Amino acid sequence: MTRDRPRIQQADLSERYRVLLDIGNTLTRTLSAEELYRIIYRETARVLESAGFYISLYQEDGDLATVVFYADRGEERRVEITYRGSDSDVIRAARPTLIDDRVHAHSLLVLGERDSEITRSAISAPLRNKGRVIGAVSCQSYRPSAYSEGDLELLQGIADIAAVAVENARHISELEQRRLEAERMEELGLALTSTLDAEEVIPKVVDAVLELLRADAAALWLLEDGSARLAASGGQVPLPEGTTWEMPAEALQRLRDHTTPLRAPDPDREDPLLAELRARLDVNCAILMPLTVGERLAGALTAGRQRLLPFTNDEVHLLRRLASQASVALQNAQLHQRLQALSLTDPLTGLPNRRHLQIHLQRELAAARRGRALTLVIFDLDNFKTFNDTRGHVAGDEALRQVGRVLLREARAMNVVARYGGDEFVSVLAGSGALEGLQHAKRIAEAVDRDPYLSRHGMSLSYGISQFDRAMRTIDDIIRAADQNLYAFKSQRRRSRGTEGPRG
Repeated sequence: MTRDRPRIQQADLSERYRVLLDIGNTLTRTLSAEELYRIIYRETARVLESAGFYISLYQEDGDLATVVFYADRGEERRVEITYRGSDSDVIRAARPTLIDDRVHAHSLLVLGERDSEITRSAISAPLRNKGRVIGAVSCQSYRPSAYSEGDLELLQGIADIAAVAVENARHISELEQRRLEAERMEELGLALTSTLDAEEVIPKVVDAVLELLRADAAALWLLEDGSARLAASGGQVPLPEGTTWEMPAEALQRLRDHTTPLRAPDPDREDPLLAELRARLDVNCAILMPLTVGERLAGALTAGRQRLLPFTNDEVHLLRRLASQASVALQNAQLHQRLQALSLTDPLTGLPNRRHLQIHLQRELAAARRGRALTLVIFDLDNFKTFNDTRGHVAGDEALRQVGRVLLREARAMNVVARYGGDEFVSVLAGSGALEGLQHAKRIAEAVDRDPYLSRHGMSLSYGISQFDRAMRTIDDIIRAADQNLYAFKSQRRRSRGTEGPRG
């Protein structure tokens, strides 16, 4: 590194006014924050020794000061180093300070390499705007006693002019941020109205969290049986798909009790839940917003930063809005699933209905045309009409429900059983031939014969079987073949009680 340049001579009064005027004119023409910081540094370095120099911005919300620019021996850097604003004498007291030596013993950021040479003397001034401290600016030297009271006065004058420009740039940045937020919210709103699939909307919410909160990691979790399942994640190190987070009961209760996000680090306490979240996201700062659907806790929206840059109240408010969009997406998806289930489910028996059966058969017929075996069994409840007429519809409904229970209990996992209509039921046996279909039909019929309620009232099942062949072109063809087999079985049964059903 090069050594300090010679000390700049204290400017006379007219020179100071000229410098302040030049700085004011230059800064009023600058709207970019990054360019603004460079200009403040370079103009200050014209009249004050600035071997070390930094600008920090202060947010009273959270007591957070962030170094947004520093230069060390002419090397300029755009950084984000944070510290507690109340730890700084300049920010806390809102007045300039002069340190002749031992900068490291005072409440200032020290420039230089700690294991070699560090700055010795410094002047620092608060950036003040409308009675508020919005930051600080500091000039430092590697020599002791490098500054005078006049230098300190000049730096405060520069800081007062710079504060107006910094605040204007901050307002412009905030307006740009609000514009971006509005755009993303509009995009999410359009996504919500264009799809009922939560899997399409949730990743967009996670992307918006990453962008708008300047997060390094974000994830949305859904609660399932006491644990949180990762629904979507993004950032520098996305979490593996299928990640689960086992949450203890007390943690779940805390989420239910909180309607506001939880933040870490928290100056008041170290939260075990957030400590685990920080470890999972591999970040230093984390935030968690519970997701609710109606009155039910449905999950959590989380974000984190690897930088020690805590989330502000504005960002908390923004995360709440994003979480609200995610909750709407989940609620819409669940409502859609319920409506879809209702439209595909027989309300009496709880079995798939005829529409569901046809959708399923379309897929199975396509697979059968590619060579996979397919067998269909149709069941008819014998003596049901007589029973329904004599015992009434309530008893008849119970008989149908009981047949549905038997079918569900006896069906294999890969089989679909459905109520076809009236007292007819259908089993679809994917990957099975006629022999397996006959065995399945017998097992169901025997289970009905053993059922106390159905057997007591003299009800039994007849069945017909059809196996797919390439002559069958439609769903109706395979159902018609099973129907014909059913009628043949009934006719044979009437002629000879106890005869086995025909084999496909």
